[in-house]
Amino acid sequence: YSYNAESCLTFLDLAAALLCFVGGQLQPAVLRACLHTLRILSRDRRALGPMVTDSSLLTLTHLGGINLLQPRQQQDKTQIQDQSTPGLTKSFMSVSMERLLQGLWESLKQGIWSGAPPTGQFYKLRLLFLLTALRPELRLQLQQVNTPHPLTVINEATLYRRLAAVLRHCLLLSCDGADTMEELQGHTVNILSALPLTCLDVMLAVPVGQASHQYEGVNMDCVHALLLFMDRRLNRGQKLKEKLTPVLSLLTESSRVHRETRHYLRQKILPPLKDVAVRPEQDSTLRGQLVRLMTHVDTDVKDCAAELLFVLCKENVSRFVKYTGYGNAAGLLAARGLLNGRRNSGDGQFASHYSSDSDSDTEEYRQVRSKINLVTGRVEAEQPNPMEGMTEEEKEEEACRLICMINRLSQDQIIQPMGVTRDGRLAPLWGQMRSCTEEKEEEEDEYEEEEQGLSSMPQGLKDKTMK
Repeated sequence: YSYNAESCLTFLDLAAALLCFVGGQLQPAVLRACLHTLRILSRDRRALGPMVTDSSLLTLTHLGGINLLQPRQQQDKTQIQDQSTPGLTKSFMSVSMERLLQGLWESLKQGIWSGAPPTGQFYKLRLLFLLTALRPELRLQLQQVNTPHPLTVINEATLYRRLAAVLRHCLLLSCDGADTMEELQGHTVNILSALPLTCLDVMLAVPVGQASHQYEGVNMDCVHALLLFMDRRLNRGQKLKEKLTPVLSLLTESSRVHRETRHYLRQKILPPLKDVAVRPEQDSTLRGQLVRLMTHVDTDVKDCAAELLFVLCKENVSRFVKYTGYGNAAGLLAARGLLNGRRNSGDGQFASHYSSDSDSDTEEYRQVRSKINLVTGRVEAEQPNPMEGMTEEEKEEEACRLICMINRLSQDQIIQPMGVTRDGRLAPLWGQMRSCTEEKEEEEDEYEEEEQGLSSMPQGLKDKTMK
């Protein structure tokens, strides 16, 4: 269907007519058809005009079973005052939002405690989420509404831990369809990633006897479920920022604070290296998939993938380069000032959480360790010497030619020579050379001043000074 100005006017008129129509007494089938049509029209922003007026929103709210607890006469009077006094419009909208929040909360409570099928509860929860997300002042009101005592920090921590226990159950819940299970686990991961880190231990605080996956005497069912969920999202490769970053962040933070989680994930994602003939990003395992994301065009995806691997390596630079290759690891190392490789796991913010276990190498890795190219992370095939058969003069000429080519590229600002500073970050090489030159000039000036001072002394005093 082609959209034009005439069709937009038709949609606007249709929406206005339907809103007036649904305000009367209608048969359920007719009302359902009208509301379904309004829902379709609401997908077009150009047809939203009649639906966002106060009267339309009140009508839809009433049809949704939400009581605003406000007499109609008083509401009409308030609307007339708002039309005559524009300055009161914001105040009226604030009062309307508060009444909508109260009515929505009462409707949700009735649906939760009634035991009836949760018809419409999903959309009411979505509306409640939008209200509290767009209006921060309503969050405080929701915390205090119908509550004898405001939530304290201790009560919040207890509620968070209970919520984490419920989410753990949701994460391990079996569903009829794969899509339903994927959607449930996706919502569960999104909420878990927003909880405080102190609540994540609830995911592991389950008796081992009931676990189908355990490691070091700790229940790993939840961690294994998150690992499988991440694997499925990696294989789909669509909307990685929205679909993948929450579970990557959750696994990263959980690995930081729980040693058992980190050990289990490292065993699954970064097992001891055996085959080093393949570049890390070309591997088909979980490690290869995450390493490929380290060079993703989306910065958030790239950072989350690199952060997870870095934490699994206990924030140890040499170990991180060993599993990913220096070329793939350079982005994170440059951002953290670790290009010089001087800082290891003992200097990180979460260093106290990391144990002192060593990295065990396989026999296959030890045999070829000296042949591994640290940049690519694999054993490269032997290449012929490009200068074989050249005389020393020809080698010097080739070196000068390369220097001239690099110099021209630098002068034309096609490339910029960079170097690693003392704090492990990249900086323009000419800046470092200039600073070194200035230091050398200062030393030479000091030496010349000393020489001049000595030359102006009497011979006897000069001999004593030299001694």
